[in-house]
Amino acid sequence: MKVSIDKDRIPEHVAVIMDGNGRWAQEQGAKRIFGHRNAIAAVRETIEGANELGVKYLTLYTFSTENWNRPKLEVNAIMELLVKTLTDQVPNLMKDNVRLTLVGDISMLPRRGKAKLEDAIHQTSSNTGLTLILALSYSGRWEITNTIKDIAKQVADKQIGVEDITENYVSSQLLTADFPDPELLIRTSGELRISNFLLWQLAYTELYFTDVLWPDFRKEHLIEAVVDYQQRERRFGKTGAQIKS
Repeated sequence: MKVSIDKDRIPEHVAVIMDGNGRWAQEQGAKRIFGHRNAIAAVRETIEGANELGVKYLTLYTFSTENWNRPKLEVNAIMELLVKTLTDQVPNLMKDNVRLTLVGDISMLPRRGKAKLEDAIHQTSSNTGLTLILALSYSGRWEITNTIKDIAKQVADKQIGVEDITENYVSSQLLTADFPDPELLIRTSGELRISNFLLWQLAYTELYFTDVLWPDFRKEHLIEAVVDYQQRERRFGKTGAQIKS
């Protein structure tokens, strides 16, 4: 499949909604957390695959603000799994020159999880390859709401005027200000929605949906998504004739 890829048209930023862990576990006759545990291989292969393709930014929707409403036992298990995964994967991130960062409200994380996350971010901060962005305790509406509050305060404090609020200015105030908007969004498990993820940033992103459940997602599935992306015409409101000219 790799021979079908145009190396000059690799999406700079790929975002992934990692969906289907619970259903995968249920198909195995196991509890939901079993699916989360078995999703680690998918995460690792997706990071490696993105790195090998030359993707510069990879955002993984790891845990939404709404996910805190799940059963406490499942949330606790996910947080423990996050701590273990971060601890185990830092050597691989260092070996592959991957820089880890995040967007989200980490104040809600358990103390041990927050410490492990901050340590992993610090250890990988000098890496210059793929930037891996964890969307953790994150949702699009939460981010936009907080950004509106921040901008409103700037206006109230006379730091900026209302006329200064442009699309570019709003983008510069978002948590993702340091990253380009995703060019490709992948969602697994066959669900056809974006689930409150990067609502501002996905305005012109190409959406790719696959029936593959996240624990079964591998490099070849990432490649299939990129090949599909490369067959599309990105017009940004223009006509196809304008793009071709």
